[in-house]
Amino acid sequence: MTGVPALAVRDLTVDHAGRGNPPTRAVDGVSLTLEPGGALVLLGESGSGKTTLARAVLRLSGRAARVTGRVELAGQDLLALDERALRPIRGRRVGYVPQDPAGSLDPLRRIGAQIAEVLLSHRVADGRAAARTAVPGLLERAGISEPGRAARSYPHELSGGQRQRAAIALAVCCGPELLVADEPTTALDALVRAQVLDLFAALRADLGVALLLVTDDLWAARRTGGAVAVMSGGRIVETGPVDTVLSRPEHPLTVGLVTARPSERR
Repeated sequence: MTGVPALAVRDLTVDHAGRGNPPTRAVDGVSLTLEPGGALVLLGESGSGKTTLARAVLRLSGRAARVTGRVELAGQDLLALDERALRPIRGRRVGYVPQDPAGSLDPLRRIGAQIAEVLLSHRVADGRAAARTAVPGLLERAGISEPGRAARSYPHELSGGQRQRAAIALAVCCGPELLVADEPTTALDALVRAQVLDLFAALRADLGVALLLVTDDLWAARRTGGAVAVMSGGRIVETGPVDTVLSRPEHPLTVGLVTARPSERR
């Protein structure tokens, strides 16, 4: 599979049906590629279509949405698969980190049990004992300093930063090829934001995970590096290396985004 992108989105369109109204086009003919171990930041204001695009990559657009085009994971078109065929891909080959860890963590179960279940369901661990043994190392790799305690804890017993790290451990525990992170640092303070973004960089370097990061945070985009695709009205209006686009934006919408937040440029 040498030379095949980790992710290739080709002419992707997402229409949301309205009750008694014409469909709303949330993503309009978007194409992009992401190489193994690379990073692509989807940058844009609220309503630009970036989260809709990310959810389409995950095949989570909802039944009322009409999705056309191609979403290729290492050359395999995910839009052509039924739900049964998608189950071994989500969590195993594609990991997802939502803005709110509550979107992936079950509040009624201990963290360790949740990670062990994912390892078992995707047959990454050979039995329950092996799954339980693997959990502390996975939490430590995600930046949790007391992994044994965290494994025994319920989500509400952890700080916000620890919960987000636990959600990241859950998303990458099976060694996915692609990690989709949807505004994962929004509710975190500056120090923890930096730590989470540095963790993503380490996962890319150590495991070769490709990162698709959704954000409206220029500082987070710059720290992540790689490439950026600026979205507005469901379309990509500018793309290129992060430092180039944020330092010398060319499209008027990108210029407006950068000049409106000068404190986040560096």
